[in-house]
Amino acid sequence: MASSKLQALWNHPAGPKTIHFWAPTFKWGISIANVADFTKPPEKLSYPQQIAVTCTGVIWSRYSTVITPKNWNLFSVNIVMAGTGLYQLARKLQ
Repeated sequence: MASSKLQALWNHPAGPKTIHFWAPTFKWGISIANVADFTKPPEKLSYPQQIAVTCTGVIWSRYSTVITPKNWNLFSVNIVMAGTGLYQLARKLQ
């Protein structure tokens, strides 16, 4: 059973043999860095950077649901990007 699921993932049009897998996988680094910045004082956060992270997350989350094949890795990383960006902007505005 696990073997067939791994085979399906491997052969998926957005699987590890394609850029459609690796680009969002490496994009997780941006989200992880933004989470690491949760401990940073809000005054050291950048409005332009957090607006860009938030907008990127919102725009590409939508895009990932309308393309074929659906890329759930891209969707999830961008939902997290939008969420962390919004959280950082809220911290900066307070």
